[in-house]
Amino acid sequence: MQAVAELASVVGLTNACQAFALNRGFVYRDRNRHTATTPQRVSRARPPLALSIAEQDLLLAVLDSERFADMAPAAVYATLLDEGCYHGSIRTMYRLLAARGQTGERRRQRVHPPYTKPELLAVRPNEVWSWDITKLKGPAKWTCFHLYVILDIYSRYVVGWLIAHRESAELAEQLIADTVAKQNILPGTLTLHADRGTSMRSKAVAALLIDLDVAKTHSRPHVSDDNPYSEAQFKTLKYRPDFPQRFGSIEDARAHCRRFFQWYNHEHRHGGIGLMTPATVHDGTAAAMTRKRAITLEAAFVANSIRFKGVAPKPPALPTAAWINPPKKQPEPLAAEPVCSLI
Repeated sequence: MQAVAELASVVGLTNACQAFALNRGFVYRDRNRHTATTPQRVSRARPPLALSIAEQDLLLAVLDSERFADMAPAAVYATLLDEGCYHGSIRTMYRLLAARGQTGERRRQRVHPPYTKPELLAVRPNEVWSWDITKLKGPAKWTCFHLYVILDIYSRYVVGWLIAHRESAELAEQLIADTVAKQNILPGTLTLHADRGTSMRSKAVAALLIDLDVAKTHSRPHVSDDNPYSEAQFKTLKYRPDFPQRFGSIEDARAHCRRFFQWYNHEHRHGGIGLMTPATVHDGTAAAMTRKRAITLEAAFVANSIRFKGVAPKPPALPTAAWINPPKKQPEPLAAEPVCSLI
């Protein structure tokens, strides 16, 4: 850059930059980088009206005392004024606390316990149920009906449901008890999973599950993925073409859900269970249906193998397990490289 500067003093900066194939902006930036100086910070004189060191220590002692340790500076300021004492303004209190890193939350806060991530496995029907409540719009604005649904996560079969004007623990208790009896659930063989709604965490439902010897689990707060099967089933219900914007009455809602759950359990081919209906997986006839599908595909392959490019097609596989939050797989350890020795 020294050569550019010397030439620029004779022929000008533009011609000098052209001679050295440089951009003028690069020269300007280099010049500013070398000529700029770091400004020296001028120490500010202590304001004449500031609190003295003794006054600051006294005010901090008051703020950190057992009486005021959990109070905001504004509350401390007002309390002291009511008692006829003044040690400093609210802003001064904040400034002193900030200088010592004490401007965080001064009140004692409740520490929520860590919520356990539910990890549930079902390898057969009636092993893990998931239940939830959704709202169906009523005839007028701000009116709705509450749909309770209990779903088997392995077969996706809706084992119980009801519609009511309100959400209550008593109705949930009745539905669970009736469904357990209808499905002939043996004590100690079922886990019931739900989110953290008021009905799900009610004492009435908890006492019922203890009496029935049914284990219960709950989703973590604000984590919808912890209850995916119920959420997916509600989406299937509300995204059907015949689902109305509003129901004229609770009888209309019940009639619609009666038709829907009949279709869902006995006609809907579910992608998560090998394109079987939930009823066939729930009652154990899905394996026979899979063999029947395999025979049909084998006949089609024998009749025209070229169409399948020589690869025999197979029917969709049936599920072997249904998970809620499967555990993460641990990475396999890397194999040790062979050690070569020279002899």
